[in-house]
Amino acid sequence: MIRGLFFGDIVGRGGRETVKRFISELPPDDRPDIIIANGENASGGLGITPKTAMELKGMGIDIITSGNHIFRKREMYAEIHKIDYILRPANYPPGLPGRGYIVIKRKDVDIAIINLEGRTYMNALIDCPFRVGDEILRQVQDVRVTIVDFHAEATSEKRAIGFHFDSKVSVVVGTHTHIQTADEDILPGGTGYITDAGMVGPLYSVIGLKKELAVDKFITNRPNRYEVGEGVQILNGVYFEISEIDGRCMKIERISRRY
Repeated sequence: MIRGLFFGDIVGRGGRETVKRFISELPPDDRPDIIIANGENASGGLGITPKTAMELKGMGIDIITSGNHIFRKREMYAEIHKIDYILRPANYPPGLPGRGYIVIKRKDVDIAIINLEGRTYMNALIDCPFRVGDEILRQVQDVRVTIVDFHAEATSEKRAIGFHFDSKVSVVVGTHTHIQTADEDILPGGTGYITDAGMVGPLYSVIGLKKELAVDKFITNRPNRYEVGEGVQILNGVYFEISEIDGRCMKIERISRRY
């Protein structure tokens, strides 16, 4: 059995410190086989730097996924090709630096992690995530255990891709909205699914942003600075178990803790 953890979008320093605390408190003899986190907002709440990626790796996170903010920091655009444990969406235009999927080995089992981004209410000019995902699966057809981070806005698009990949991959985890959904399930074909894993960041915020700034923006439509909220942190994510024999998800559970 392959056991794994997936953390929702990590937001700022508070989110990083919360993830570090959670991982450090895991029993040494009961650690999962793989830990994945979406880290595209880990540096100041918008984007991620190579230094921050290294910090997350040092905590015990094996693979960092991302989304539409992956290149928000200029240094990540220049350095991502050197960092083999961070992914950017695979359906971005050809020629961009970085990789969209990776295959790693745990317990003598190959595990493919694929990062895709949605198009509905987002960047409609990127390639179709359904078709790109299918092409990647053809390239890793001998890999039984496959985990997908689908970074998308619309719940309908996330549900659709979950059913599209049902029986083709082991787990589909949605990210981007920073709000954890309560629909974790094992789909009829054996794929573990949740529409959104949520976030690791300030609980009393607007998806990580200081609530006062977000409210002011909605009321006045004035542009304002981005500041990460403070105070109580929430840690959202999922725990899953996958059969290494046939790649089916045997268990998926939400994680939601306050710190």
